[in-house]
Amino acid sequence: MDTISIGDISGMDGPKYRAVAELIGSAIAEGKLARGDKLPPVRDLAWELKITPGTVARAYSVLTDKGVLRAEVGRGTFVAGQDDRAAPEPRLLIRNPPRETGIVSLFSPQLPDVGQVDAIRRTLREVAESDATDLLNYPSAGASDSARQAAARWLSTARLGPVDPDRLVFTHGGQNAVSLVMQCVLRGRRPVILVEELSYPGFRRAAELLRAEVVPVPMDARGVIPEELDRLARTHAAQLFCTSPEVQSPTCLHTPLDRREAIAEVARARGLNILEDDCYRLSETRLPGYRMLLPDQTWYIASISKLLTPALRVGFAVAPRGSDTTLRRAAEYGFFGLSTPLAEMIGRLLGAASADRLVAEVRTEVERYIRVGVNTLGSYDLTWNPDVPFFWLRLPEGWRVSAFCQAAEAQGLKIRSAEDFAMRDARVPHAVRIAVNAEVTLASFEDAMLRLRRLLDKPPENIGV
Repeated sequence: MDTISIGDISGMDGPKYRAVAELIGSAIAEGKLARGDKLPPVRDLAWELKITPGTVARAYSVLTDKGVLRAEVGRGTFVAGQDDRAAPEPRLLIRNPPRETGIVSLFSPQLPDVGQVDAIRRTLREVAESDATDLLNYPSAGASDSARQAAARWLSTARLGPVDPDRLVFTHGGQNAVSLVMQCVLRGRRPVILVEELSYPGFRRAAELLRAEVVPVPMDARGVIPEELDRLARTHAAQLFCTSPEVQSPTCLHTPLDRREAIAEVARARGLNILEDDCYRLSETRLPGYRMLLPDQTWYIASISKLLTPALRVGFAVAPRGSDTTLRRAAEYGFFGLSTPLAEMIGRLLGAASADRLVAEVRTEVERYIRVGVNTLGSYDLTWNPDVPFFWLRLPEGWRVSAFCQAAEAQGLKIRSAEDFAMRDARVPHAVRIAVNAEVTLASFEDAMLRLRRLLDKPPENIGV
């Protein structure tokens, strides 16, 4: 392969990594490459084809997942033979068993390991064996081409409208994406942002860092009330509205289409930017997002934290039309973009053939825990959704939220009070958010739900009666 050219990809359609993979496949089919032949290093082939090393690495990864190539740590990448392709899954993904512990945290969603830990370890090894030159330079936009292409495919389950991979910006998780968007939007000495009256607390924290004022917008069972949004946007000259239309945390609400359209119309009339937070969704979106309804004013963010792992701290941000340069500059000036090894790793991880299967298995496993929670607590005022890794529980008469959280902690259970999601001076409902913890066994999770139900069955005023 060192002396054989695989051809020219300049006239080929589609992503460049796919064109490289097709040329290598053709070379094998035509006999130019035989079983056991070693392919050139990623950087050498990238130089020959005048493309980025990341693009070649993505092509190698795709062909390795298909069993066409095989990668050997420390030796390189080789053409596989029929024996190498016999197994349906070229690289086994090992599941680690759930942990047993006396204390069960229901504070934030915890994912099951369905093979992603093994996939991450494997990918880390591959990146560690990549060209050393990549580990001596600052991150560059070109070096992460394959990662952005993989991320754009990852986001294809959301109804966003066209997403150009070149305009997608990587962030260090969803919270970093929130901060970046606010940096791009907010202007003046004391800007104002609007949030749902019960909302993700990270919106407020990011706003406080930027010296912005946060104003809550009243909600009903269908989400934010458009008339209230209009009134507050006008009164405060608000610049940004932060919302989660697909999965609202903590209430599990899903904003219906007519309400989204009304909210988009208010934002259009008031010149209000929308930050659409899509970090909690486990499955495909059911309705068009604000980026489709209001493409010139919507900033979209997502992450891999609830689908693969929160440990890597990888998120995505997509700017409105015409604002992608502003977003990219904010990321470059703030942290130069993702580190080169992390970008390379994400490109391989999300671009692998096993990525979709891992996500599907995570979703299936989480649903098992959700069913246990619903079966155990469903007789109470519980809001839930099979695609949402938490529950919203309104407490029965006799319980105050602070007392219930303390009683749950005494039982070895950590849950979140409604107060965590509201403004400090707001009146909040007596409700709690209970997250799915799929890191413990299903039996341990069921036991945790039973402990909560026993508390609900006996509020303090009834104990001893």
